[in-house]
Amino acid sequence: MNPMVLKVSQVNTYAKRILAQDTILNRLHMTGEISNFKRHSSGHLYFVLKDELAAINCVMFAQDARTLRFLPREGQRVIAEGAVSLYEKTGQFQFYARRMVPDGTGALYIAFEALKQKLAAEGLFDPARKKPIPAFPRSVALVTSPTGAAVQDMIHIARRRHPGIQLILVPVLVQGDQAAPSIVQGLRRAAMTGADTIIVGRGGGSLEDLWPFNEEPVARAIAECPVPVISAVGHETDVTIADFAADLRAPTPSAAAELAVPVADELLSGLRDLRIRQRLALRRRIETERLMLGQIHNRPCYRRPGDWFRSTRQALDEAGEAMRLAISDRLKTASDALDALHLHLEYRNPEYPLSRGYSMLMDPEGHFISSITEIHPGSPYQVRLQDGLAHMRAEGTEGVSHGA
Repeated sequence: MNPMVLKVSQVNTYAKRILAQDTILNRLHMTGEISNFKRHSSGHLYFVLKDELAAINCVMFAQDARTLRFLPREGQRVIAEGAVSLYEKTGQFQFYARRMVPDGTGALYIAFEALKQKLAAEGLFDPARKKPIPAFPRSVALVTSPTGAAVQDMIHIARRRHPGIQLILVPVLVQGDQAAPSIVQGLRRAAMTGADTIIVGRGGGSLEDLWPFNEEPVARAIAECPVPVISAVGHETDVTIADFAADLRAPTPSAAAELAVPVADELLSGLRDLRIRQRLALRRRIETERLMLGQIHNRPCYRRPGDWFRSTRQALDEAGEAMRLAISDRLKTASDALDALHLHLEYRNPEYPLSRGYSMLMDPEGHFISSITEIHPGSPYQVRLQDGLAHMRAEGTEGVSHGA
């Protein structure tokens, strides 16, 4: 029996196909120390991963290298995710890395990927589940730390874009072992405030700092929330499980405020443009009807005078009815737009929250107080309610300690 004779290229192709069919080698997490690290002008990374007994050549293509959140260096221990394959041209056995993290955060990274795959398989991240973000919200709930810079940025940007927007702060822990349960409870409280949109998140930090937003209970609470949720965790390069579960992901807390709150001046400008277009459209319609009537009057008539009069009267009636309907439609459109603007302007009134059970704390001179640092035990204060003022004296203060 004659032996099978194969070309070198056929052998390499066959070997590559065998490696690709191996379920372990096709999706592998491998740890090792970086050696012979080189960054090509194309953006591809070439290096060797080694341990005490062996080494393997590795490549990471530019599109994957751009997702790295750290700069690989010689001698660094890492955990890389990818596949073992064969470079057919040279027959070189090598590892193709798709993702890579420093070994110190490797365990968290593996947990992140495992949870992401589990929840994705359940359909928790399905786009069909996501709720649209309201274009004209009356109120926005901020589920975050009350002491971090992120909440101040969101409040500042929201007030600048729309001074009349109602912002509801729902304070939660955003760092530490108790942060995940606190965020879950905060989302539930936020959904009960009547807010149209919820922003949940915090400022930047390490992977460990942001980890509460990678917890399964937080992801499920976001997905189950009846109110549309915008996630705003860390910086643009930070990606969490909360981002996948949310109805919309914002790269930063500041960007979340811009996505959630419309610009009031643009709304007013849009209404003015609408009025101008309505007037122009109505004017064109009137001119068209006038031309039609002119053509009727100038049309030669070979019928009896009575027939001509009846047909002309009918044309005039039809033209008048068409004009009436056109005017009615334009007025209804303008009325709807004015109603929408009225609602937005109504919420500019700083006393509106008082009608919903909120109150305003002031010093004896009438200056508003926004922080416990402005309160002195034993000093008198005024509380503004919907129907009057209440005078009281502070017995003491108690702060809330939260993460960044």
